[in-house]
Amino acid sequence: MGLSWKESVRTALLVAAAAMGLTALILVLVEVTSTLMPAETKFGIVFDAGSSHTSLFLYKWPADKENDTGVVSQALICHVKGSGISSYVDDPSLAGESLRGCLEEALAIIPKGQHRKTPTFLGATAGMRLLRWENSSQAEGILAGVSRVLGQAPVDYRGATILTGLDEGVFSWVTINYVLGMLLTYSFAGEWVRPPEVTLVGALDMGGASTQISFVPEGPITDPSTQASPRLYGYTHRVYSHSYLCFGRDQMLSRLLARLVQDSPSDLIHHPCYHSGYRATRALAPVFDSPCVEGTRPPGAPQNLRVEGAGNPGACAQAISSLFNFSSCHGLKDCAFNGVYQPPVQGRFYVVASYPEYSPWLRDYCASSLYILTLLTEGYGFSEGTWANIEFRRQASGTDIGWTLGYMLNLTNMIPAEAPVLKQAQSYSVWVASAVFVALTVGAVLGVVAVGLLWPRPVSVPGTTA
Repeated sequence: MGLSWKESVRTALLVAAAAMGLTALILVLVEVTSTLMPAETKFGIVFDAGSSHTSLFLYKWPADKENDTGVVSQALICHVKGSGISSYVDDPSLAGESLRGCLEEALAIIPKGQHRKTPTFLGATAGMRLLRWENSSQAEGILAGVSRVLGQAPVDYRGATILTGLDEGVFSWVTINYVLGMLLTYSFAGEWVRPPEVTLVGALDMGGASTQISFVPEGPITDPSTQASPRLYGYTHRVYSHSYLCFGRDQMLSRLLARLVQDSPSDLIHHPCYHSGYRATRALAPVFDSPCVEGTRPPGAPQNLRVEGAGNPGACAQAISSLFNFSSCHGLKDCAFNGVYQPPVQGRFYVVASYPEYSPWLRDYCASSLYILTLLTEGYGFSEGTWANIEFRRQASGTDIGWTLGYMLNLTNMIPAEAPVLKQAQSYSVWVASAVFVALTVGAVLGVVAVGLLWPRPVSVPGTTA
């Protein structure tokens, strides 16, 4: 016997409700847009204007993941031809012109429609800090020359500035901990978790004119001038950071040669850090032009120096040690050198590893390595027990270690001050479709109820069967 008309309608409504309900559930659970419509990629440009050279860093991140963690990656590094921008004091306009080649290389990667949306920054470090110390008007002229070129470029130019030593150190600290995922992680339980403070990594950086150390100490920071308090993902970090101007590699070498000239009784300089057999003639004036060099050029000294390598590691180490003022820390607790406060080093440290590939630098390898060893052990206080905590790395997670990424993250607010809130997000079209099917499902269910309640029942006559 077949179904009655009432039962047929009710069955059809139930089947429709089940089908539409299942469709709505699928739309809710499946991320349709992630497979059909890839997210747009955003870009950011930072020029690192160091003392000896300038580099461009191009970063990228998916637009739908902005203000998330671990999404920014490095798309390009381009080394600008020529010296650092601080060398263009005679013609500041050339400082800006020198940047065009790398900028064009970056713009070739960025889709043309996004050029005007790409935030672009230039940050100058110790070379320009030294120039501003010597002649502030020359420093401002160079920054103006840079801004003229970048301001006319098809990008969202946001200015050129000279970073303080504290900022340079702290932004390096932010960079390394960001790319390593140390600031915030997403747990298997579906929650945002801040890793323990002891897992945070310290940053050691050395440029041509300055060197920085930044880390989270175990105890309190008693000198407020050395403390930075970046608020990242809802937590305020307590970071010790100090930058030593004139203790970068290039300035150290100049100071060392100047000290040897001042101590030499003749015009022939026997350099203990140069290898035996090295002979060269060098101009004397540039050695004493730096504001980092103490004392003056010896009276009657020739314009050119004759330099011979002595190849004496012991004398080299002693000469380098004389560039530090360790006696200024005698009797002081938590002191590095030159009377500078520093708490004991704590945790792991990442150091920027750089190896010049050109033979002219060969003469300086011995001096540079002994200088770094002296700085780390006698200066910063690393010991045999903590030496294993230092990792010499040029990159981490495919990104160059340095201040540039942390600088861009800060200025573009890519790292929110507050911790992210977990949300289940959908595209608008998927949400609308889901809502329609849910409404139809509800309508079908109500139809079933209405059929049962309102459909007229057949009248039963006594003595007959329905």
